[in-house]
Amino acid sequence: MSVDAQTVRRIAHLARIAVAGDEVEHLRGEINAILAFVEQLSEVNVEGVEPMTSVTPMVMKKRADVVTDGGDAEAVLQNAPAREGNYFAVPKVVE
Repeated sequence: MSVDAQTVRRIAHLARIAVAGDEVEHLRGEINAILAFVEQLSEVNVEGVEPMTSVTPMVMKKRADVVTDGGDAEAVLQNAPAREGNYFAVPKVVE
């Protein structure tokens, strides 16, 4: 797959990146090189290969799902910059 100058401009527009006219050809070459590498990766046979999260086997660490003393509103709101009763007070941002 190869991209043209119009596609480079469209990608830049979608990414909200300002691209000068003289940079388009350079970016076209860069994008084409990336796409060629991705096509090369698709040729690799991965049949029977399990997905990995790391190169070393490891078990995901999980914390126990237990109920804590989160019901102590006074302790929770102790460092709040502003509060109203047992609630955080935040400035109004929408009129």
